Amino acid sequence: MDTEQSDSPLRGQQADPPGSSAMLTIRPYQAADKEAVWRLHNEALAGTGAHAGNGPWDADLHDIPTHYTQTGGVFLVGEVAGSLVVMGALQRLDSTTAQVKRMRVAPACQRRGYGTAMLTALEQTGRRLGIQRFVLDTTDIQLAAQRLYTKQGYRETGRGKLGRFNVIYYEKRFP
Repeated sequence: MDTEQSDSPLRGQQADPPGSSAMLTIRPYQAADKEAVWRLHNEALAGTGAHAGNGPWDADLHDIPTHYTQTGGVFLVGEVAGSLVVMGALQRLDSTTAQVKRMRVAPACQRRGYGTAMLTALEQTGRRLGIQRFVLDTTDIQLAAQRLYTKQGYRETGRGKLGRFNVIYYEKRFP
């Protein structure tokens, strides 16, 4: 099954984030989303100044089913009026832990609640899959991402360096 994530407990969840003027629909990734996901990934990172350029570290985005959906994780996308504006993934680390990855919001659509809606959808989906601990990281220059994660209850667990970037590590636990 490499065309879509059909076993996801989340199907076409709709949200109208605070401050948004259009309905956001969050759904599982489909093979037809591949180019839009790649475009969103690059545009969103370039918009934050945190783009390291494309390279082997992007392999997961070239084969999402293998890296996410076929290994017990999820990859979700969010659309407004047929355009992909937000994305995010959970990569399962063990039976109760998942890493939040590839959170991206289109630069023109930021500050509309779409990132919060995606993170909430990922957490809800993960909880249904038995995830009790969510971990993630972001760079120290991605201030909006830092605010989102701390506002949603993530706590800093450490700092490190990845290439030229200073990285902040977070986690959130559910009982």
